[in-house]
Amino acid sequence: MNKFLYFGEQVDGYAVRVLNEREARAAAGILFVLALLSFLYAWRTMDFRYTSIFITYFMLDFFVRVLINPKYAPSLIVGRFFVSRQKPEYVGASQKRFAWSIGLVLSVIMFGFVVILEMMTPIKIYICLACLVLLFSETAFGICIGCVIYNWFGKTPPELCPGGVCELRDKDDIQRISPLQAIIALLALGIAGGMVWQVM
Repeated sequence: MNKFLYFGEQVDGYAVRVLNEREARAAAGILFVLALLSFLYAWRTMDFRYTSIFITYFMLDFFVRVLINPKYAPSLIVGRFFVSRQKPEYVGASQKRFAWSIGLVLSVIMFGFVVILEMMTPIKIYICLACLVLLFSETAFGICIGCVIYNWFGKTPPELCPGGVCELRDKDDIQRISPLQAIIALLALGIAGGMVWQVM
């Protein structure tokens, strides 16, 4: 049984158990698209059937990730398929487990509100938005917010953080943002926000 119930892989050259961040990021992108589509459908039609299906899937996927073994989570398997020809980017398994535990807790709460109780409450919208932000930040920017929280409160210094943020101390010149670049980015965000507002 122990050969199935473990978290993270032992890879030569790494002192801690690791996961492939590329798989996790791909899985986050897949879940983000499905979550966004079901959320927008429910928002426009007030029909929560697809949201209920997605929440159930999301909860079961994260249950497998956190409590059984990530290698058997459906979204991670699909993510592995898409990035299987890319060089693995190993990150520490402990912080990912903490981050995914947050996702599991949020999904259980949503499952209770939406699937079991069918309650109309603003809380489920806020939780859904929080999940979208967590998934989007990971897939688009490679920022695991749960991992950042783990790093703040962990008793031991984390190892192998996503994006190497644990080891990075100073930005290289290529990573700095000039005032002109900041103005361009703010203008682009303002225009995009206005377009979204018009659509809604």
